[in-house]
Amino acid sequence: MLGEAITSEPVAPAAGRPAGQTRSRELLFRAGTQLCAVPLDRVIEVMRFLPIKPVSSGPRFVRGLCIIRGAPVPVVDTGLLIGDRSTDCQRLITVRTGSRTVALAAETVLGIWTIDPATLSRLPPLLADGETDVITAIASRDSELLVFLQTTRVIPDDLHDHLLADGARL
Repeated sequence: MLGEAITSEPVAPAAGRPAGQTRSRELLFRAGTQLCAVPLDRVIEVMRFLPIKPVSSGPRFVRGLCIIRGAPVPVVDTGLLIGDRSTDCQRLITVRTGSRTVALAAETVLGIWTIDPATLSRLPPLLADGETDVITAIASRDSELLVFLQTTRVIPDDLHDHLLADGARL
């Protein structure tokens, strides 16, 4: 059960674990109806909600742009990105998406957790073949579905550039 595999304390890799099977640290948060996790090494910071300026183009999961540390950053409604319910945004989680930065809308941030990758499940074929490849793995935690996000797939570079250009015209 994943609940036993998740701890809030750093855990050393188990003896005899194959290479690449070390435990990973993830930031857990809620968005819409989803319990989500992003790799901690991709998280820049967690902050309070900031004003968001809507943009006229882009997918429906992009709420708009906000100014973070003096730069415009696209804000992704994580609940709409991976589900069908908008996020009641209380926090923004800025993450690295390759060479770019994106803010993920979150309702609550639950904390940093250490997860044994051996407890994760591959995506079912119907999810793996979907429109988005932002979900990398799934698991359960206390009878709740836990969705792992790949931050580099949230907004492609060309869409990121388009959103910033659109925001500059507003």
